[in-house]
Amino acid sequence: MRKLEHFPNLVAMFLARVSEKSDAPFLWYKRDGGWIAISWREAAEQVASLAAALKGIGLKPGDRVMLVAENRPEWCISDLAIMAAGCITVPTYTTNTERDHAHIIENSGASAVIVSGAKLAKALLPAVIRSSTMRTVISMEEVRPGQTGALAFHRWGELIRDHASAPETIVASATRADTACIIYTSGTGGAPRGVMQHHGAILHNVAGTSAIIAEDFSWGDEVFLSFLPLSHAYEHTAGQHLPIGLGGQIYYAEGIEKLAANIAEVRPTIMVVVPRLFEVLRARITKDVEKKGGIAPWLLDKAQALGTKRYRGTSTVLDKPMDLLLNATLRPKVAQRFGGRIKAMVSGGAPLTPEVGVFFQSLGIAFLQGYGQTESGPVVSCNRPAAGLKMDTVGPPLDATEVRIAEDGEILVRGELVMHGYWRNPEESARVLQDGWLHTGDIGLIDERGRIKITDRKKDIIVNDKGENVAPQKVEGMLTLQPEIAQAMIYGDRKPYMVALLVPDPEWTQQWCAMNGDPCNFTRLAENSEYRTIIGQAVERVNRDLSVTERIRRYVLAEAPFSIENEQLTPSLKIRRHVLRDVYGERLDGLYRG
Repeated sequence: MRKLEHFPNLVAMFLARVSEKSDAPFLWYKRDGGWIAISWREAAEQVASLAAALKGIGLKPGDRVMLVAENRPEWCISDLAIMAAGCITVPTYTTNTERDHAHIIENSGASAVIVSGAKLAKALLPAVIRSSTMRTVISMEEVRPGQTGALAFHRWGELIRDHASAPETIVASATRADTACIIYTSGTGGAPRGVMQHHGAILHNVAGTSAIIAEDFSWGDEVFLSFLPLSHAYEHTAGQHLPIGLGGQIYYAEGIEKLAANIAEVRPTIMVVVPRLFEVLRARITKDVEKKGGIAPWLLDKAQALGTKRYRGTSTVLDKPMDLLLNATLRPKVAQRFGGRIKAMVSGGAPLTPEVGVFFQSLGIAFLQGYGQTESGPVVSCNRPAAGLKMDTVGPPLDATEVRIAEDGEILVRGELVMHGYWRNPEESARVLQDGWLHTGDIGLIDERGRIKITDRKKDIIVNDKGENVAPQKVEGMLTLQPEIAQAMIYGDRKPYMVALLVPDPEWTQQWCAMNGDPCNFTRLAENSEYRTIIGQAVERVNRDLSVTERIRRYVLAEAPFSIENEQLTPSLKIRRHVLRDVYGERLDGLYRG
């Protein structure tokens, strides 16, 4: 069984794979309807040339370089080149506003930025121009900056051409303790903080996750489809550096709207995803099966029933004939929707409702849920078949990772994966790093098989007026499993009971309007008693499975879906509770007065 070598830094790991793979394909992108590959050797030449260019234009070891781009080969090459030049990458979200960029530039003290093109430069450049530290802008595509004062502008391709260098010229001198990148947490509340991830933290994650693949699935010619933002620690580590460690190939998706088509074309072996995508896929698969009619809905019901029995440990030998029938009929068709060679789909970034995981397991899709946070590389643990899959857990810790539960239930983590602190924020660093232990802010337990179970965020727990605790993420997950409800936030801190803010499912709403001859004016629908009654029935279905304390007594409908654009979702698709409370707090409070 192959194991990952011990590398001094991330660039050294990349160069080791270049020497092994050479002219084999590495990075893939779509152009004019076809996929085009960049080989390992070609990528290394661009890394070497860009690193030489960064040094040539005056960047020094330790300088921070922002990276603002969509997922594409140039993102990976730029990240590696920045590190090869001895600098520190500062990835930022493509959805950032001018204010977000200004905060990160000033906080990080970045002196250069690499941006993809004019679209993302629109929000970036005003912040760059007003910055006290920024000197250089490098664009992958043409950017027309206008009046920019003392800023120097360069084209990415021209820098590489003018500083052409061989991979052998790269001097990977960083140690595992040196900072590789500063990743700003998207933050469900407050200003983003810069997490200093060192080379060793990411390498620790790569070694731990590759061990799961090697031991539980066999390590082969792995193919990844990258679509989550690379500026997020989860995709940065698991969607970029893990494939490099495995010597795999990375395809860059064309966008979320073309994801299904890209999956069918690329046929990935491993996919790194977030729970919300699984919830959407579950709804689509269910609807497609129902539309087909005939035996298909019956098979889906049987698959889910069998999956639930397995999850609960109550399946018997009498279930074998049905299992064989599903293997011959439904499951191969579902597998083809994911390309036909998926080894595992790994969910992370937010809690997953167990029923969603059971759904995919019942259809034959190997489904693993991971846990972590930016401050831990980010992966702390992951489900693995060898440890026994249990969907309400996030599996055992990675190798060389210590986890313990504090007296108040908080999950504490120790090991090389733990960050060295927040950039220029010693007070907050001291608060979360105590005696070498990372205080995660998550509440949980460790079961008899060493698997971690998350019960909630420490700071998100709702305490009602009787002092009883309610875990909002559990209830919200159950609400969004209802076909009528797309998004939800519950509310009730220091209140007598729970209420909810709901976003109706748009597809279900369109169907309801069509059936009822309604023009689907949402403002009017929100006041339609029949429409609200059906949504209320969905809430009551959830209430039947909740304790008295958790039950939703009343609800309001949101005026628009929660989104990144209206700042009600983080870029990793977590709800921003403080923003939603600011927008809807008065209406939610009103539910206690009526």
